[in-house]
Amino acid sequence: MITTDPNKFQAIISHAKEYGFVFPSSEIYDGLSAVYDYGPWGSELKKNIREQWWNSMTRMHDNIVGIDSAIFMHPTIWKASGHVDNFSDPMIDNKDSQKRYRVDHLIEGYAEELNKKGHPLEAENLISEMDKLLAASDFAGIKSLIETHNIKCAVSETCNWTDVRQFNLMFSTQLGSVAEEANEIYLRPETAQGIFVNFLNVQKTARMKIPFGIAQVGKAFRNEIVARQFIFRMREFEQMEMQFFIRPGTQKEWYAYWKEERMKWHTGLGFPADHYRFHDHVKLAHYADAAVDIEYAFPIGWKEVEGIHSRTDFDLASHQKFSGKKMQYFDNEINQNYIPYVIETSIGLDRMFLLTLSHAYTEETWTKEDGKEDSRVVLKIPPKLAPIKLAILPLLKKEGLPEIAREIMKDCRDDFYCFYEEKDTIGKRYRRMDALGTPFCVTIDHQTKDDQTVTIRYRDSMAQERIPISSIRDLVRQKTR
Repeated sequence: MITTDPNKFQAIISHAKEYGFVFPSSEIYDGLSAVYDYGPWGSELKKNIREQWWNSMTRMHDNIVGIDSAIFMHPTIWKASGHVDNFSDPMIDNKDSQKRYRVDHLIEGYAEELNKKGHPLEAENLISEMDKLLAASDFAGIKSLIETHNIKCAVSETCNWTDVRQFNLMFSTQLGSVAEEANEIYLRPETAQGIFVNFLNVQKTARMKIPFGIAQVGKAFRNEIVARQFIFRMREFEQMEMQFFIRPGTQKEWYAYWKEERMKWHTGLGFPADHYRFHDHVKLAHYADAAVDIEYAFPIGWKEVEGIHSRTDFDLASHQKFSGKKMQYFDNEINQNYIPYVIETSIGLDRMFLLTLSHAYTEETWTKEDGKEDSRVVLKIPPKLAPIKLAILPLLKKEGLPEIAREIMKDCRDDFYCFYEEKDTIGKRYRRMDALGTPFCVTIDHQTKDDQTVTIRYRDSMAQERIPISSIRDLVRQKTR
């Protein structure tokens, strides 16, 4: 049975900062709410996740290509996509504190407290009732649900609530050098529209035939009123999306295909299948005829990591209407013009990063041969994603050992990320590499000078063995593919 563990989640947040994965943004100025910076090892881990997704989408499929569209886009695009009119969330204000909450976050927060107090069934029923009311857009019912459960504002600790109303989540800004002449535009709230408006450009230049896909990784921005749970919900985040263009009428089979393919990708990285599940949407977005989330069992509960949506022809048809430009495809096989339907896969890179840390973070204790207790904190990151693949550790700072270590570093660094360290005892260095998730460490000692072998240590088992220097690169490269 999978249970929540808020203490583990807090430990992950502390570990991420202490070991250079994630820092609060603008921390020396007391930070900026729900904005984070990725440190040396966080940026490396994030890059590895991004590359795994990108390669799996573009290099492993003959009919999927990538683009990199601009963050700034013509404002009419967001009118056509429905974001100006529909991209909003139900909000509620506390009259005493003047603090605004997204109602689902407010209720979910209360449900988490119920879980902590040992009332999981009550929490589950509360979330189920909330989903039904939101699906029906029953805002009066949502307010009644909040009042019935006596859900309080965290600041005022009162239940003096306003009515529930919609709040648009897009950031607006001005484009132009003179304020009086500037035009209002938006920071994109999703990367998908950059794909749709380039549909014909890509189809023609990449010589694509239906079915085909367009992939993109990029920043998106949402004005979350209550952004919380570390990097799970931020105002600036990164998406990895693929829009797959298909013949109308085939959406059900392609929807099923991409559900299966995306789940295979997750488990293929080494994450446990029993920590994943599909969750069908109760209320469909205005553009969809089917939608499902891939959820992961985080320490804070089951949360969405990726969405698969059958978007019909809404986007292309809407852009055709608003732009006056045809967004049609001529299908030679059936001798017909049509606006393609779309299956979307959309995964949050930051959420995938948090999923990786949640899976990897492990606290271990054991009894040594002398009867004393020992312990370590280790990140059991899948080797192919690990920020540092190999740590190279000379036993001493002298007697020629650093020179040998540097030669090993020189030989391996073109193939994977290596880290050299000679400070502290070898035991402390092992522990530091465990905390960074480094799957392999090699130690250079006096025997190395005699027989050209090193001690390689395996992170997860802590087992050690002697191997030739000449086999280090191939071993690590094979294990981290």
